[in-house]
Amino acid sequence: MATAKQIQYRMGQAKKKLAKLNKEITATKGNIKKLETQLTKAKVAKKAPAKKKKAPAKKKKAPARRKKR
Repeated sequence: MATAKQIQYRMGQAKKKLAKLNKEITATKGNIKKLETQLTKAKVAKKAPAKKKKAPAKKKKAPARRKKR
């Protein structure tokens, strides 16, 4: 038969374990929310046609100057 102190100790350990698991669950729920938002953004991006970026305009070279004699 267990003593009262042993039972209290086991209850304390069980409460710590429960608190740790609850913390892990909330963190996992947060990660799931982030991934769901990324998924919706990816779906929207896939539906919308990608806009082509224009190539940057090339600078014209200045005409070569003649040397004075």
